[in-house]
Amino acid sequence: MRSKLSFILLLTSFTLFSQNLDSFEITDEWISKMEALAPSEPRIKATPKKVLVFSQHTGFYHWTAPHNVEMLKILGRKSGVFEVTNSYDIDSFDKANLAKYDAVVFNNCNPKGPKRDLFWDLLQKNSNLPDDKMESLAREYEHNFTEYIANGGGLMILHGAITVQNNSMEFSELTGGSFDYHPKQQKMHVKEVDENHPLVAAFSGNGFTHIDEPYFFKNAYFNYNFRPLLYIEVDQLEGLKKEATDKITYVSWIKRHGKGRVFYTSPSHNAQTLDNPEFLQFLLDGMQYVLGDLKCDDSPIGKKN
Repeated sequence: MRSKLSFILLLTSFTLFSQNLDSFEITDEWISKMEALAPSEPRIKATPKKVLVFSQHTGFYHWTAPHNVEMLKILGRKSGVFEVTNSYDIDSFDKANLAKYDAVVFNNCNPKGPKRDLFWDLLQKNSNLPDDKMESLAREYEHNFTEYIANGGGLMILHGAITVQNNSMEFSELTGGSFDYHPKQQKMHVKEVDENHPLVAAFSGNGFTHIDEPYFFKNAYFNYNFRPLLYIEVDQLEGLKKEATDKITYVSWIKRHGKGRVFYTSPSHNAQTLDNPEFLQFLLDGMQYVLGDLKCDDSPIGKKN
């Protein structure tokens, strides 16, 4: 009886977690593969611009973060349209430093819960300031960044980095939403909202299938102050923690914030998704959007009736 019970528990565990993908190290072979898979030409020829990739975290560590850095370097180098500087330092958000860059990438830079405030976390970790001073300085960094975007900067947000200031409604308005939760990793078919939109041209109307965390959002997300690009069908998902109010959840979008541009993609939690050359083209197109090279419809769809 005990043996039978153990088998059932093992089978249940396997069913729940069998779709989790294993992490892997960055090797010369992997770099060479990414070089081969990356687009040979940018969608739009443009003068090279400077991009700051911020990869620091204080909360959940995504093993894909260093892979994303290398992937972005390859996309920039091969396309010739941007150069990457990777950073882990909160001083990156000083006004003078931000002014050096045309766009910023939030690379899975997840803060701790429940505060979910990356700027506060980094100050607490790296300074001996009193709490009130840290609070003031954290708000200054947040303001610096929102002003940087509003004045024409670009922002690409990769996967879990939607949580950077997850409890700030102002920041949620900037990014298009805040993270709510995700069910277990599972195989899902990601589809284009409008297959004729230039930012999803890479998928040729077929979307793509991969294993990932299906993200759900809150706060400003339900204002739909963005132009959605990709979605997943909720009724095809397993393990929802609450009843969904919509039949779909958007997992990628673009939006304006003042004079600036924002691109968000929830895919992907796993570096295996980068094996898809169409997804790499999608990321390059998203980068060209936030840099201002690729012009397209980024008008918000607004609240649903």
